[in-house]
Amino acid sequence: MVRFGVLGPLAVWDDDGGTVRVPEAKVRALLADLLVHGGAPVPVDRLVDDLWGERPPRNPAGTLQARVSQLRRALGDPRLVVHGPAGYRLAAADVDADRFRELCLRQAAGAEERAAQLDEALGLWRGAAYADFADDGFLQAEIARLEELRLTALEEQAEVRLALGARVDLGGLVAAHPLRERLVAAHMRSLYRGGRQGEALAAFTALRERLADELGVDPSPALSALYQAVLRQDPALPSEADGTARTAPSTGRGPAAREPGPAAGPPGRGNLPAPMGDLIGRDAEVAEVAGLLAAHRLVTLTGPGGVGKTRLALETARGVRPPTAGEVWLVELAGAADVGEALAATLGVRDDGAAGLVERLAGALAGKHALLVADNCEHLVQQAAEVVSALLRAAPGLRVLATAQEPLGVTGEVVRVVQPLTEAAAVRLFTARAGIEAGPAVATICRRLDGIPLALELAATRVRALGVEEVAHRLDDRFRVLTAGMRDAPARQRTLRATLDWSWELLPEHERIVLRRLAAHADGCTLEAAEEVCAEPGVDVLDALARLVDRSLVTPGPRYGLLESVAAYCAERLREAGEQETIRERHARYYTALAERAELRGSRQREWLDRLDREAANFRLALAGPRPLRLVNALAWYWFLRGRLGEARRSIAAALAATPPGAGPEQEREAAVASVWLAGMTLAIGESAPAIRRDGLDRAGRALADWLPAQVRWAYGDQRAHEEAVERALRAFEELGDRWGVAAALQLRAKLAAVRSDLDAMRRDGERSLAIFRELGDGWGRIEAMDALDRLAEMRGDYAEAARLREEALELAEELGFEVAFRLSAVGRVALLEGDYARADDYHERARRLAVEQSYKSAEEHAVLGLAMSARRRGRHAEAEALLLPWLGWLEEVRGTPGIAFVLAELGFAAEQRGDAETAAARQRAGHAAARASGDPRAVALALEGLAGAEALAGDAVRAAELLGEAAALRRSVGTPLAAGERFDVDRITATARAALGDDRFRQAHATGATRAPGTA
Repeated sequence: MVRFGVLGPLAVWDDDGGTVRVPEAKVRALLADLLVHGGAPVPVDRLVDDLWGERPPRNPAGTLQARVSQLRRALGDPRLVVHGPAGYRLAAADVDADRFRELCLRQAAGAEERAAQLDEALGLWRGAAYADFADDGFLQAEIARLEELRLTALEEQAEVRLALGARVDLGGLVAAHPLRERLVAAHMRSLYRGGRQGEALAAFTALRERLADELGVDPSPALSALYQAVLRQDPALPSEADGTARTAPSTGRGPAAREPGPAAGPPGRGNLPAPMGDLIGRDAEVAEVAGLLAAHRLVTLTGPGGVGKTRLALETARGVRPPTAGEVWLVELAGAADVGEALAATLGVRDDGAAGLVERLAGALAGKHALLVADNCEHLVQQAAEVVSALLRAAPGLRVLATAQEPLGVTGEVVRVVQPLTEAAAVRLFTARAGIEAGPAVATICRRLDGIPLALELAATRVRALGVEEVAHRLDDRFRVLTAGMRDAPARQRTLRATLDWSWELLPEHERIVLRRLAAHADGCTLEAAEEVCAEPGVDVLDALARLVDRSLVTPGPRYGLLESVAAYCAERLREAGEQETIRERHARYYTALAERAELRGSRQREWLDRLDREAANFRLALAGPRPLRLVNALAWYWFLRGRLGEARRSIAAALAATPPGAGPEQEREAAVASVWLAGMTLAIGESAPAIRRDGLDRAGRALADWLPAQVRWAYGDQRAHEEAVERALRAFEELGDRWGVAAALQLRAKLAAVRSDLDAMRRDGERSLAIFRELGDGWGRIEAMDALDRLAEMRGDYAEAARLREEALELAEELGFEVAFRLSAVGRVALLEGDYARADDYHERARRLAVEQSYKSAEEHAVLGLAMSARRRGRHAEAEALLLPWLGWLEEVRGTPGIAFVLAELGFAAEQRGDAETAAARQRAGHAAARASGDPRAVALALEGLAGAEALAGDAVRAAELLGEAAALRRSVGTPLAAGERFDVDRITATARAALGDDRFRQAHATGATRAPGTA
């Protein structure tokens, strides 16, 4: 597996530990962006913004795709960079930062084992994290997180070493990070242990003065106690007895970073409850919210129910020190009916029912530095906004940290959306609560529960009874499974359903309508789709969406989505409302219409491919709608371009099966067109096609029926039948005025001309086709037309031109995301002809893997043939035969006569080179028959050259020379004499025959063969 290093300059290593070079700064930045997201998909828009910022390229998506292609080539495995509806992601990445985190968080049996873990973890660092991207904004948060974790590990490492009796030198670290109290504490202990009491006391004094000057705070009580112990020269310092104590990572932000031990409330008055357990996975957020609170007087934490807003708020409030707040008060509003009354009860302000309660509250807070934590404001949001606004105006020393499912909407408010936990943090929380190790089932649970802490904790309580695999299996019925919450939790947090009921009951009816109808979508939807599917008279869908986003029930656009648990809940509400079938039909109609208006043949091809990619999940849902034939016909070309042949065949076959006979003339026509697409997809996969329903086709449908099967099988089957079909299609497209169809037929006719070695026809039709496709702006068409022209260049021995065309076609194919396997093999062929076997193997192997992934049989055969040719030319004859022999049966099944002739020639050469004359002759004779049946003069010439090799091996040098002469004459007759890159076998056989005959006799026999009619020798 490829390994990635980010704990230093970005590095990539292969399986053997060798360095993999990733060229170009933008490609390396792309890799860094994918790595920082830890295997999660990154939307295209986000990548473009991260890489180019305010100066994006002219074609952002296309340029990004080109960079992705470069990255895939550099990594050597296209499967490592995966593209899906949600964007790009890295698959199965082995990253040193992940290993570092895992070692830092791993439990240890004792101090020695922990010391070894920390040594291994810190040994992974090669410099600053993402050192070559220090100025890139999209990496700053991750760099800060990694640096914080590194410093925390260094602090713990120092503590553990001290516990083991070792000496540690922390002077340099303390100088670099003078406000980290835990680090200073370890430094003081180390100095004291070394008999340097005065320096230990001076370290404390320096920290105390810096804290006072820069932050206006005092050292923590724990550090002050350590100072007193050093001053008294105590033999055992506080907290030194157990060096194996584990702590959460420090935030590194002065007073928020504390010594190990239970969290204490801030000095002064307040009512914060003591913590009931660790807050896992939120260290960075605690530091961030604390920073926001220091800079702003009103901070509101929003997010969906169960995401952990309250826990984050309380943890932040516990670390707040003067001057931000001298008193910290929690007012719980979930069960309150009036904000003022709840706040009065909390602060002990008399509420006699008279007017002016808010003024009395303001008076109680006036002149104080206080922090008010207003928790669960969502059901009283208007009241909360009014009271908080009034108090902030009246009490300058007051700060408010609110939690709600939507912002308060008050002047000066800073909103911080609390996101679900990352996958790594979710796994840590779940395994800690369930008391188990991480594994695939745990990852599934964390992903399907969207990283929502409450849902994860509810699921963890079921592990003891059900086991983790069964919990994962039962998440389709999550509302029955996740019902075992803590008895001391608020009623709304004891079950997953109760949490969602709480949010649902707060919504007005028009927002409930839109929310439940959004559940009909899969993987989110656009505003246009929402307005179509969720519409209701008198309901402004856009306004409702905006409110639902504010309430944290819908993810923000441009794609509006629901967390999986919210979607499941809303699907139940949709059924309860009796709307399921109606909305499902609306959904199917909208996405069918969307597919039908997609412009996949022309200049907007890439734009529409990307748009359809994003709707893949919705299309799959819509296929269960009332008119699946319309949808599969609209999507067929999209599936073909994307190489989703298996999906296309399954979907089209299912749509045909779901359409009863006699369904009406319109559906009969749709069924006939679908049968054409089904035949084409099946042939492209490499299997025998079902019959086409030609009777139901109109003129355009018959043109498609002639063109498509020949397009996907032009190198196999009856060449004359293909030529007749393409001529019919070309006439029909011309009569219909379909210029795209005309260009498509011309490029196919140019390829068929290659089988006859008709170079003039290849050039004429290929250039005309390319000109039309360039004018239309159609990428697929340009690739196909260039395919005919680059074959022509190869046949003429112009490898530079062939390489230029093929590399241009490959770049375009990778940018557009289709026909990549064939284009990779095409570039590999030029490398093979130029003798660069390592490069050829790289391209052919990448092509083979991609073709297998896409079930693209003909592309796989093409790639394997290239690998076999390379192996044989390097003397690995048995390997070449092993690669080729399994393909003969398939080629015979699909009537791939030109391919059979070529494979038999290669197999014959392999047998000849390993000294088996009888097998070589038999294979070459069979190949000669197949070549003559194909009508390809170049194939016949190759077979004659193969027969010459077999005769030379058998000792008949005269016959070998005659056959070589006959082959050379045949090649000259069609204007394709052997180019340098194709002379490997002819030169080898010529040398053998010439050595046996001498120059004069060889020339005589060669000339004799050249005068014969082909095939008479």
